[in-house]
Amino acid sequence: MTSLALKARAVLDAIGGVNNVVEIDPCTTRLRALVDNPDLVDCNALRAAGAHGVMRTGRLVQIVIGPEVDNLASALEDLM
Repeated sequence: MTSLALKARAVLDAIGGVNNVVEIDPCTTRLRALVDNPDLVDCNALRAAGAHGVMRTGRLVQIVIGPEVDNLASALEDLM
């Protein structure tokens, strides 16, 4: 696996896995994830995976990734 694929796997696991994800959308430097169960989101694991920050509002999780967000979103789609 490439480092990007490993990062994508870590992010996916940290947001509760594929069954918890409703939608993922890259936006500038952030990855927006709508999840079924926000209690499954592990903010510390997201930071350990390389996120610069995490914001949660209800079922919406915004993960600050940086300029590689589009590539990470593509890698996440490959895992789903």
